[in-house]
Amino acid sequence: MKRRDLLKGSLVAGAALALPGRLAASVLPASVAAGSRRDRILFDIAKRELLRAGNAIWKHDIVGIADFGLHSARPRFHFVNLERGEVQSHHVSHGVGSDYQHDGWLKQFSNVEGSNATSRGAYVTWEWYKGRYGTSVRLGGLDESNNAALQRYIVMHHADYAEPAHLARHGRMGRSNGCFAMGTEQFREALLHLSGGRLIYADSLGLDEDGNILPVPDLARYDRKPLDFGPGPAASAF
Repeated sequence: MKRRDLLKGSLVAGAALALPGRLAASVLPASVAAGSRRDRILFDIAKRELLRAGNAIWKHDIVGIADFGLHSARPRFHFVNLERGEVQSHHVSHGVGSDYQHDGWLKQFSNVEGSNATSRGAYVTWEWYKGRYGTSVRLGGLDESNNAALQRYIVMHHADYAEPAHLARHGRMGRSNGCFAMGTEQFREALLHLSGGRLIYADSLGLDEDGNILPVPDLARYDRKPLDFGPGPAASAF
């Protein structure tokens, strides 16, 4: 099935569901209907994924949506504020194992330990902790496609290779070991708005600013390495 058809079908299915309990009480502002087509699609995805996650998510005000169908030079991590009807977009890195060519395009997802690849699916944000990159946020994978997130140490953190200065110098973000890595200021926003029981959803959507779905790169021209090969390289700063 093509990505365009899959996205269209999932949005229709999500819109058909009735809003339960806490989510039903949060009526979206009129600004959503008046906003961009892309933002309306993001709101539909956020509501769909909250319903699908059920009681695993205990804060329904803001949802993070990582659109890895866009190049890493594009702001592709969306903070979808369901209460205020606003969307803010920031940069985010993907994993080394998802982009061996390091051209800024994610080619593949993996849930395999040691793949250093990005995983698709829904995550719940857990507590803060101090790690290799300072303050980080633990993530729990809610789908079969990302349920190894805890043992793979897939978290949210800041990194030098995700700073705007790195992007300006190299034209693309550096790569993580599969984590959601952001610049310092962007990560502060994530700590404020996405930690403590909120939802993050990652997929290859390819949503342009006008709401059109961008074509994925021609993956046939890439010599993609297998992912089930054991420990991979460390996160790249370049």
